[in-house]
Amino acid sequence: MAAGLNSEYMALCLVLMISSFGLCLVSTHAELRRFEQPAKTDGTLSFLVLGDWGRKGAFNQSEVALQMGRIGEKLDIDFVVSTGDNFYDDGLTSEQDKAFEESFTQIYTAKSLQKQWYSVLGNHDYRGNAEAQLSLHLRKIDSRWLCLRSFIVDAELAEIFFVDTTPFVQSYFADAEGHTYDWRGIGSPRAYVANLIKDLKLALSESSAKWKIVVGHHSIRSIGHHGDTKELVSKLLPILKPNTISN
Repeated sequence: MAAGLNSEYMALCLVLMISSFGLCLVSTHAELRRFEQPAKTDGTLSFLVLGDWGRKGAFNQSEVALQMGRIGEKLDIDFVVSTGDNFYDDGLTSEQDKAFEESFTQIYTAKSLQKQWYSVLGNHDYRGNAEAQLSLHLRKIDSRWLCLRSFIVDAELAEIFFVDTTPFVQSYFADAEGHTYDWRGIGSPRAYVANLIKDLKLALSESSAKWKIVVGHHSIRSIGHHGDTKELVSKLLPILKPNTISN
């Protein structure tokens, strides 16, 4: 999905900038880490958004990557957002898993896509070694890659709040349907979700950005095959509405 931003429609056009040289991590009193990104000199912001993509070039991934490169050049994008399920079917096996390069580095080769990629985890990523995707080692392989559980990108004009939605979904813990999930770093899912909600609520309330965008893997509302994510409807949606964020 691509979008271009103008003065009145800026937050709905999912578009951002960050070169691997300009990335700056700054501290915040909340738990969510914050990355500052300068806006373009003309005051606009552009980025591409994709999810469910890591298939080693198969299932039309290479074709989509080609079109992303063309659109990215046309819109002069600032960065790319990945909404999770970055590597199919079961995430990465380790930091040395060749699937990282086969599904990412060797696929998104267009010049316009050599920008920062901000990524969160999806449920398929948790079926592998989730910690591997969060590792700094992958940034040594490809400096575009930045994946955390939850974090904030402050692009002056807009703030983008990335939320780790997989631990919200109770069925992944109660009935894994034969899958093994990597819950290292989560601890008690109830406490993890409660703390994340608290931190997100605080960050949203303190944000003075003109546009606030929340990114996560699971849909809150959907008429698709999976339908609504009931845990997000009950826990996440109530803190979005008071902060004028639509779903």
